[in-house]
Amino acid sequence: MENEKDCIFCKIAKGEVPSQKVYEDESVVAFKDLHPMAKVHVLVIPKGHYRDVGEIASADPGLLAHIVEVAGKIAKDKYDGSYRLVFNTGPDAGQTVFHAHAHVLTGECLAE
Repeated sequence: MENEKDCIFCKIAKGEVPSQKVYEDESVVAFKDLHPMAKVHVLVIPKGHYRDVGEIASADPGLLAHIVEVAGKIAKDKYDGSYRLVFNTGPDAGQTVFHAHAHVLTGECLAE
């Protein structure tokens, strides 16, 4: 598991690694997923390093609410406002980058 120094998402947030950004403010960055699972597949990440969504919820519930708000804005801008929001937490749940991130999926009718 990577630490903050080696974290690819920390490097994206700092602008050290290029990404296709769709949104940025003082606390979060949103960018297109490299391997999209829907027509619109964007990751919303906090600029600060948190291992997973549970860590954000404990440390800064306002930041978690902001991530959800940004996800909704992206869905409204890129589609009709309908979206799926997914946080994978832990390796058995499919988390491969251990920097909290929300997957915003939309752009079509998504299967159950």
